[in-house]
Formats: sequence, C-alpha cells, structure tokens
Amino acid sequence: MKIRRIGAAAAAVTLALGLAACGSDDGGDKLKIGIKYDQPGLGLKEGNDYTGFDVEVARYVAEKMGTSADDIQWVQAPSAQRETLLETGQVDMIVATYSITDSRKEKVSFAGPYFIAGQDLLVRADDESITGPESLDGKRLCSVTGSTSAQTLQEQVPGVNLQEFGTYSECVSALQSNAVDAVTTDDTILAGYAAQPQYQGQLKVVGASFTEELYGIGIQKGDVDKCEQINEALTEMIDDGSWQTAFDETLGTAGFVPGPGNPPEPDTCS
Repeated sequence: MKIRRIGAAAAAVTLALGLAACGSDDGGDKLKIGIKYDQPGLGLKEGNDYTGFDVEVARYVAEKMGTSADDIQWVQAPSAQRETLLETGQVDMIVATYSITDSRKEKVSFAGPYFIAGQDLLVRADDESITGPESLDGKRLCSVTGSTSAQTLQEQVPGVNLQEFGTYSECVSALQSNAVDAVTTDDTILAGYAAQPQYQGQLKVVGASFTEELYGIGIQKGDVDKCEQINEALTEMIDDGSWQTAFDETLGTAGFVPGPGNPPEPDTCS
C-alpha cells in the first residue's frame, strides 16, 4: 500500500511538473521584443523564422541581458502601435526602425541609437540618371500614401511626378517593372528590398541620403537601468564585430554601405 502511495505521489509530482512545463510555453517568462514583421533586411517574419538587422540586434542585446534567442517572444510592432505596446507593457523593448524623436520621448524612453539612417532613393541598377533629389524633376517617384518621405521630396522638387501606393512592396514591384523611376523612404528599408533574392542585382540605393534618422531601442518611459543594460550590450556588439557582421549578412547583401556616423555611440541614459 505504501509503495502504491509513493508511486501515486510521484506520478502526481510528475504530472504537476509536466503541466508547469506546458504552462511555460505561453511566453510568460520570455523577453517580449517588438519588431516589424514586414520589412525585408530589417524585421521579417516568414513562417516561424525572423530575420533582419533589427532582429540580429535584438538577439544580441537579449543574450547579453541573460535571455537566449530561443526564449525571446517576438511581437509584431507596427509603427502606429509602438508607444502603446510599451506603455501597456505588452513588450519589454522595441527594435523596429524606431527613430528617436522629441515627441516620442515624451511617452517612451530610448536606448541607443544603434544605427543612423537617412531618406534616400531606390532606382534600377542600370539607371545612372538619378543621383539624388535634384535629378527627380519629371521623374515618376513612388512612396506610400501619406508618407512624410514623399511629401518632403514633393516640396523640394515640385516637378516630380508623385505616385502613391498602399505599401512599399507595391512601389518596389512597380520600380522593377519600369512603371515608376524611383522609390523613396529610409535607406535601410530600401536596401532591405534590394537585398531580396528576386531583386538582387536589379535595384540599388542611390546613396545620397538627405535626412537623418537615429534608430533607437524603445523601452518604457524612465527605465534608466534597462537603458544602461541595452547600451552596454550595443557597445559590446560594436566592439566585438558582431554589429558589422549582422549588417553585412542582412542589409549589406544589397551592396548598401552604412552612412556617416555608423555605427553610432549610444547616448547617455536619462
């Protein structure tokens, strides 16, 4: 009888442990990191695979903070929802082409920056006629509806023929098919599209950026301790060569070269 009771108790313990293990699959103890799911070369979700420069930065930082890549819970972070995701605690940090601005710093804090991007132009690889905004007069320029990128260029070059599509993927497809002459947004996003297998060798980033965007890692407002941990990890990533390797294997495959100031030194946390 005693043996049976011991066996039953052991079975109960085993069952409880099994249930606990199953319960851990919900990601409750995982580091929740917000990324883009639809930006090739930066943050792209294909099935259960996550790839891109932002993803590699996030993995490195997470590991330095004590969380393995397998224990990261990836969360989709569309641009319009990033502040809300942080403010409500749905994510622990966001690494998603998140430009540091004064208005955003009123709601969230930033570690970094980890990359300096700039608005640029994507053209066909054999097109030598477009060298920058000044050569867009009379050209067909594509951007996403409501994009500040398109508005900026239209103000600078009134003679440009602006065509707005719903997504950058549509713009890039139109560029490849000769329906437009150029696409504009952040150079990193453009390089990510040019690096896709179906476009390799066919498209190029002009390399004449005319704005400056500092990509930071978004965290909850006032979390100085986390900011300092992230900045320490970013510094190590740069110093040990992992930053350059991550860039070369993602955005760099399109022949894109980081602009001046890269990799940047993280700002002091406050």
